[in-house]
Amino acid sequence: MVNTEEFTKRLHRIMDYYDLSAASFADKIDVGRSSISHLLSGRNKPSLDFVMKIIDAFPDVELYWLLNGKGTFPKNPGKEPIPISSPAPSSKPTPKDLFSEEPKKATLSAATSEKNIKRIVIFYSDGTFEAFEN
Repeated sequence: MVNTEEFTKRLHRIMDYYDLSAASFADKIDVGRSSISHLLSGRNKPSLDFVMKIIDAFPDVELYWLLNGKGTFPKNPGKEPIPISSPAPSSKPTPKDLFSEEPKKATLSAATSEKNIKRIVIFYSDGTFEAFEN
């Protein structure tokens, strides 16, 4: 059984390591902010789903350490934290990439074959967006 008080201390350590507030931590692991608040206050115990979301979102956290306090955190002590952002910047398409491909004529009906892309808008998870016009 997980000692809730010790578990919350380890949560604080993870948040400090990644320099996250409770709210931003909740956003990173995709849980409600109240869930974090209830755990940190000792009102609730962590669910398996909650624990797995932490393990998935933070590559430096070992499951056994998170649950029992045994093992190491971070996984690679002395090194910089493993970034927790998702895709690499190089995978982001450029405006040229977005407009350079020709539509596949064989799969388009006569009604849609005359359509051209006018604008593409990309929405990012941080709330920002980019618009590209042809």
